[in-house]
Formats: sequence, C-alpha cells, structure tokens
Amino acid sequence: MSEYEYQVSAAGRINIIGEHVDYCGGKVFPVALSLRNTVYVRPNGTNKINIRWTTLPDEVSLDIDRLESYNNLKYGNYQAGCALVWRQAGHKLVGCDMLQDCTVPFGSGLSSSAAIEVSTIAALAVVAGEKIDPVEIALLAQRAEREYAGVNCGIMDQYASACGRKDMCMLLDCKTLECKYVPFSTGDYALVIANTNKPHSLVGSKYNERRAECESAFGILSKVMDITCLADVKSKDFEKYSHLLGGKVRDRARHVVEECERVERAVEAMESGDIVALGKLLNASHKSLEELYEVTGKELDALAEAAQKHPDCVGSRMTGGGFGGCTISLVKRSAVGDFIAKVGEEYRQKTGYQAAFYNAEIADGIIVTKLQTK
Repeated sequence: MSEYEYQVSAAGRINIIGEHVDYCGGKVFPVALSLRNTVYVRPNGTNKINIRWTTLPDEVSLDIDRLESYNNLKYGNYQAGCALVWRQAGHKLVGCDMLQDCTVPFGSGLSSSAAIEVSTIAALAVVAGEKIDPVEIALLAQRAEREYAGVNCGIMDQYASACGRKDMCMLLDCKTLECKYVPFSTGDYALVIANTNKPHSLVGSKYNERRAECESAFGILSKVMDITCLADVKSKDFEKYSHLLGGKVRDRARHVVEECERVERAVEAMESGDIVALGKLLNASHKSLEELYEVTGKELDALAEAAQKHPDCVGSRMTGGGFGGCTISLVKRSAVGDFIAKVGEEYRQKTGYQAAFYNAEIADGIIVTKLQTK
C-alpha cells in the first residue's frame, strides 16, 4: 500500500438495542466495530476518481463532472454518490486513486454500506485538504444512502460508523443528534455476533415499507397528541389512542413505542452492570421485531432461538435492518466456545445455513493515517 498517501477507515456497527426507531426520532444504542472499510487514497491530478477493490477484480473510473450518471453501477455507485453529495455540500472535490478494503461482511446487517460511505467521504476530505467533521460526514453519508442508493434510512448507521469511540456505546438521540457515550461494560459476559449467512438487501426488502407505515402512524397520532415524531409517544398515551390505527400500522407503532422504552432501561442496565436485565431486554426486542414489526424471518428467528436456549446466554436478538444478517448474544465468557458449537449446529440443522461467528472489538469510528510513501 506504500504507493498511497493516506489510509482512511470507518467502522461497521452493531446496535445493542433500539431497532427500527432511528428514523422515527428515537434513541438508539450502537457501538462501532473493529470490522471496517479502509480506503487507501492519493490525489492523482485529474478529474477522475479511480477505484479498485482488494476483494474484486473490477476497476471503475468516475468522471467528476458526471457523478449523477453512475447510480446504476454494480460497483462504484456508493462511492459516486458519496462524491456527489460531498461536492453538493460545497466541499472541494479532487481527482484521486482509491483502493477499497472491506472487512465488514456484506449483507450481514453490520452496516458495510455505512462504513463504505463514511470512509469514502472522509478519504475525499483528506485528499482535498479539508477538515474532518465526523457528524457532517455522517449526515452526508446518510444523504448518499437515501438519494443515491434508494434506502430511506435513519442516521444511526452512519453516525456510529463516523463517531464511534473505542470501548464506548453511543446513546444517540436521532431527533437531535445529541450523543451520550456510555462505557461498554459487560463483566463476565461477552458480546457474540453471529451471522445467519442469509444476505439481506434493504433496497429490495420491506425496509422502506416499514418506514412508510411508521410515518402513517405518526400522521394519525399527531392529530390527537402533541408530538414531533413517533418516538415521542409514551406507552400510556399509545394505549389511549392506538384504536385510531389499523392492525399492521398499530403493530409497527407499538414496536417503536415499546422499543424506545427498552432502550432507556438497557442503558440503565449497562451503567449498573445488570447484564441479566440487559439480556432480557434483548430477548424482548427480538420478540417485538419478530411479531410486531415482522422484520426477522426464519433464519434470524432460528439463530436467536437457539442462542436464547443456551444455558449460559442471558439474551439474544437480531441487530440491524433485519430480513437476514446478524444476531448479537450476551454469553458467559467461559462458555463462548460451547455456545458457538451448539448454537451453530442447531442453526445448521434447522436452516441448512452455516452460521459465522465474529470476534470484533468496540472501536473508534473514522481513523486517518498518513502513510510513508516511497
């Protein structure tokens, strides 16, 4: 990599709890992971952004003057969208050569797309000599995901990818972007990430449909309640007015209301070291995502169910957008090997898929390193 001038990386993420509430204005509780997308970059003095990948034979050359025309590319469309929103925000955009190296498993629900977007924008900032502003980069990355990739996402993934801190959880208010950092402390329990290896695609899934259902619920409830977003609704008020909502829309809204309250209790459990209570909240979150929000599917349910049955696991749930991807489980450190073996085998027998298990650390978000060039 010595021919490149900078190494710029951004993190994947897991959300400990608070799923499908970020685009409803709720609070979420993610951490940034040591699984990352790294961009090796150098300016090239042209009006081209040339992209290569460590995992693909493809090479793509983007014309800076035609960035609007690349959204149908199989590879390079995310990078084109990032360059476009960076320039539209008034920043300097220079031609450069990029090598992209991603260790976040694609389709895993660990936000490989956010890691790619954030690291790409940060790399564009670095080669242009611009200041790194992690919050602005997160917001621009979200815009690229929405406008270029077509996923009407909330801010959580990009914010966690850009603004994560080592060994810290982020209690992020998605309405205000106020963020409180909470030490990640699980005592005798390890956080085990398991991949269903059933890839998901949020563009082709019902993600945008769920968001529309929540917007419908907010539109109805805001006529009778003084609220600015669906996450403002408290349980007691929801019970008073839920009859105004149709069946599925009511279910979606109930999940959001109750999940927001689970986030508050989860933060208290983490801060007090009550990992058993935290595990129970993970289980309740998964049940709600399965029954009320309907974003799990048989693979995620089988993996979470197998984990929850293990005697040394206090809680397990899906993480991310759903429809495939990963679970997280709180497991006694002394039993992690047994947990992986037994849960993996039960999951294989039920689904035919081989689960993958990851040992990832809680890491910083954007990291920039100046390389020693020849």
